[in-house]
Amino acid sequence: MERTTKPVHRRAPSRLTDRRAGARPVRATPPATTTTPEFPGCRPIHVSRDGITDYEGRLEYWEADTETAWVVRAPVSVWHELPGQRLARLIERIAAVRGAAIETVGNSDLLVRNPAGERQRILQADQVVYLRQQAIHRLGPAIEVGRDDLPDVILEVDVTTDVRRGKLALYESWGFPEVWVDVPDRRAPSSPASRKPGLTIHLLGPDGYGSAATSRAFSGWSAAEIHRALNEDALSGETVDVLRRVGRALGGQSGTGPDDDPFLSAERRESRLAGRAEGAWESARQAVLEILDLRGVQRSAAFTARLDAFAGVPVAALTRAAVECRDEDDFLRRLDALARR
Repeated sequence: MERTTKPVHRRAPSRLTDRRAGARPVRATPPATTTTPEFPGCRPIHVSRDGITDYEGRLEYWEADTETAWVVRAPVSVWHELPGQRLARLIERIAAVRGAAIETVGNSDLLVRNPAGERQRILQADQVVYLRQQAIHRLGPAIEVGRDDLPDVILEVDVTTDVRRGKLALYESWGFPEVWVDVPDRRAPSSPASRKPGLTIHLLGPDGYGSAATSRAFSGWSAAEIHRALNEDALSGETVDVLRRVGRALGGQSGTGPDDDPFLSAERRESRLAGRAEGAWESARQAVLEILDLRGVQRSAAFTARLDAFAGVPVAALTRAAVECRDEDDFLRRLDALARR
């Protein structure tokens, strides 16, 4: 169950987006935030309206009115990149258990146009998640607010930045339903001392964003569980159990499961065939041992292991050799000859 605390921002509900499940965005320009956004850890640079079209660098925010882009002062680091990459891998595992694809599109432009259709404002997210694969089929080079379906989850990673003082208010005013902000366990030398490791889930409600203990999009996935998974060097057993639980919950909502995932379906089918083959070989081996016991054929301690090397020999040939052989060595010579045919 979601537990919300006092909202981060309070304002009148935006008319940008109908927040009912499955609703599509309304064509409208998002309202401006009531306070000037701040971008700690960033520096402003000039990028013109024409220049932003071909701008290939990373940025936190760009606005046309001042032709200003805010870029992170610190160089791109492993500490910043790992959580977004790991989230994509975690979600791929959840999607397999769910039995339906979930798309992560990485560091992406989130674009607002003015009434004339010109670029007005741009945010860049660290990771963007769509629960429904078909939603990305309508996307162009950027996710356009007011035209495209908004992502189900946005991930922001704060290593040297603090999205709470700028970007979060913009996400809220633009109608993004769920934003995760992770402060990684591994800190950079320039990480603010005031930021403590952990993940916060911000859910959009009638009064703006409020923090929640669990995700709305990924049913039952808690902030603590997500943070641990994003910061593990290797998947723990606890995280594997959580991913399977969340995948099953999502599958229950969509009526799908592991057998609907092409990769897992093939693995499970192969495993079932292998299990049946192993069971058949156990029966064949037991039959051979019983025949040799009835005939009083002596066997060495290594016999069972040597017999297992001929698991591919037909059962009828195995039992015939057991009935006709003179001793253990003769039995194994007969099997070797059959295996070479």
